[in-house]
Amino acid sequence: MQRKPPRRTREKILAQSLRLFNEIGEPNTTTSAIADEMNISPGNLYYHFRNKEEMVDAIFEEFEREIDPLLDAPFKREVHFEDAWLFLHLLFEAIWKYRFIYRDLNDLLSRNRRLETQFQTILLRKERAARALCEAMARARELRATEREIESLSTNMVVVATYWFSSEYVRNARHFHEAGYQSTAMARGAYQVLSMVAPYLTESGQALFQRLAREYLKD
Repeated sequence: MQRKPPRRTREKILAQSLRLFNEIGEPNTTTSAIADEMNISPGNLYYHFRNKEEMVDAIFEEFEREIDPLLDAPFKREVHFEDAWLFLHLLFEAIWKYRFIYRDLNDLLSRNRRLETQFQTILLRKERAARALCEAMARARELRATEREIESLSTNMVVVATYWFSSEYVRNARHFHEAGYQSTAMARGAYQVLSMVAPYLTESGQALFQRLAREYLKD
């Protein structure tokens, strides 16, 4: 078996920064704390990143690369309601990996103009992807909704998906980093988003929604 090449210092710094940002929040993490965790000097850290904002920008670029193919998926083939559940599960998986972005969102955007612009683009792409999912389900006769209802529905789906983990953190801060909590939070998030779609589903779609909900929320 071919061994993976060792990660470079820059990659290790980003991995450590992401871990600390997720665990204690980006505003509470200093460059000195990251250097201490890495057991390197602040000067070595500065050689790779001049400040924390550059680290956040680099991590956000990694996040964008991970969700790019996901947000393009609804435009590449016909999808059905079951695909929508998988789409949301994968989206929440990516959000969980970079959850500090969503948990500290307003604070981050207020301090980082570049990040604000990039995140606005992601929101627009999420809305287009949600609309494409709804339109595909309508074509498959799984969803009954007017064009205006689909437009409103796709916006609301994105709002809930974007702020779900902030709500989870406020309500369950003590358990947020416990083993196994991730899958529970993702399942609840997907369920809440699709609960908005449920009233528009046909009878067969309603039955499928209930079955998938039982499977995903069995814990």
